[in-house]
Amino acid sequence: MERSTRVLILGAGGRDFHNFNVFFRDNPRYKVVAFTASQIPGIEGKRYPPELAGRLYPSGIPILPEDMLERIVKELEVDLVVLSYSDLTYSEVGEKLSRALASGASFMILGPEDTMLLSVKPVIAVTAVKTGSGKSTVSRAILEELSRRGLRVAPIRHPMAYGDLSKKAVMVISSESDLEKFDLTLEEREEYEEYVRRGYRVFSGIDYEKVVAEAEMHADVILWDGGNNDWPFIKPDYWITVADAMRPGLEASSFPGEVNARRADLVIINKADQAKKEDIEKIKNNIRKMNPRAEIAVARSVIHVDDPEAIKGRRVVVVEDAPTVTHGGAPYGAGFVAARLYGAGEIVDPRPYARGVIAEAYKTYKHMERVVPSMGYDKNQVRDLQETLRSVPAEVIVSSAPIDLTKIIDPGKPVVRVRYSLDIIEGPSVKEIVDAFLSKAPKYAEPA
Repeated sequence: MERSTRVLILGAGGRDFHNFNVFFRDNPRYKVVAFTASQIPGIEGKRYPPELAGRLYPSGIPILPEDMLERIVKELEVDLVVLSYSDLTYSEVGEKLSRALASGASFMILGPEDTMLLSVKPVIAVTAVKTGSGKSTVSRAILEELSRRGLRVAPIRHPMAYGDLSKKAVMVISSESDLEKFDLTLEEREEYEEYVRRGYRVFSGIDYEKVVAEAEMHADVILWDGGNNDWPFIKPDYWITVADAMRPGLEASSFPGEVNARRADLVIINKADQAKKEDIEKIKNNIRKMNPRAEIAVARSVIHVDDPEAIKGRRVVVVEDAPTVTHGGAPYGAGFVAARLYGAGEIVDPRPYARGVIAEAYKTYKHMERVVPSMGYDKNQVRDLQETLRSVPAEVIVSSAPIDLTKIIDPGKPVVRVRYSLDIIEGPSVKEIVDAFLSKAPKYAEPA
């Protein structure tokens, strides 16, 4: 009997599990001996549970640190290393490729056609060239336009593999009590809370064949709201990719952000109001070269602040969405922009006051400016976030984290929340985008 190919999947608790489920799980040609973990602290040392791993893996699959790649390849006799996560530079991809090959293994990346599920419902996907480009504002605008037309929309979120994975195969979240029921981390709540606040049911989990099947029972249309700069888990009828006008060139230099740019039906260049005209033109030119069939829109991210007067003249500390300013590579986000826009007397540098994992983040992500990443992958990190914010000598916290921090921590200071919305200033409007999507979706039928 021919020996199964022994596989190591490099991941970050999302794409890796999906690739396993749809390509490797029930395939006797392969034996997945381990996952590795990166980007998400604390996941290594766990196991992908047997309830999700299937009949070929009665003991589940270990999750080990990616730092041990060479040792794992040798000790577990790995034949094939499979890269299965996003938000990487080409240099980082090359480094992982070289480490795998030098260790004696082959290297593979599964592509969209091998990993995208099919849905019986029309699917519109929102992706990005890099974390922090503004996918959420685009997703919300599309959702609201579809809803205005009387369509039931099921937003499906990219997975985040925290906590007890066996209890999170399928998550349907439609209320505050659901946020508590699934014992969600701060990062997970950030992805769901805004949908719940607006009265929508949002779907997520670990096993996306089951997630999609559940969503299809509740929807006329599915909205894939992507994570990081990953491509969709579901084959879209219409594909939107968001580029960041403040970070030109990422559309041609990030993995798999460039894949999204090349596959898109529409590229929206967001945050144009904060960028130079020449940077916007650079992105347009890159898109035209890579994907001449794609339409291009230009948009600004309109900032909304709960209480602008609470910022004016005050000493403030800024909290930003963690993935945006950590592995997303942005030095700051909407919170910092809002603090300057509304006349903060001083934006206090939080770095001297950082505790625990927050202090470690500044060492790892040296590009971060005077902002606190909203990290809270476990209770210890939530404590570190709270103690950091309480220690900073500021009068007010300006937070662009997508959740209400006061529901998670007691920061010891008043919190002014920053939200943002999409305003397209050039190219197809949101209405025209939805029209184009519905015209391309052969499964679409007008609601009765």
